[in-house]
Amino acid sequence: MSEKKSKAGRNPKIDPAVFRYTVRFNEEEHNRFLSMFEKSGVYAKSVFIKAHFFGQPFKVMKVDRTLVDYYTKLSDFHAQFRAVGTNYNQVVKELRCHFSEKKAMALLYKLEGQTVELVKLSRRIVELSKELEAKWSQKSV
Repeated sequence: MSEKKSKAGRNPKIDPAVFRYTVRFNEEEHNRFLSMFEKSGVYAKSVFIKAHFFGQPFKVMKVDRTLVDYYTKLSDFHAQFRAVGTNYNQVVKELRCHFSEKKAMALLYKLEGQTVELVKLSRRIVELSKELEAKWSQKSV
């Protein structure tokens, strides 16, 4: 009987890393190491140590939490804004079905005024976003 090798599992690495070393840090060194590691944005501590030891370049990434929060809230607002557009058409249809023409027109007039305000607000948000982007790009230069 001949045995067949299974093709399941990982493909073997061409040059596997099999040598390991241990490094011990005191409290201050450990905190300093963790700070450097977090700023680097590297996914694994071992990769960070090897890159640092052999002098390979790596980027230090700083994340501005206020910018991330602003972007998240702006994205949420934009999703709500699109939902308003979908609901707008439904409201107009319902007004025509359930109210007299005169009452529907009065309510549509109010709805139109609120829509104009919403558009102004949307434009202001775009302006503020452009200002923030301009300030942020000046900081990173």
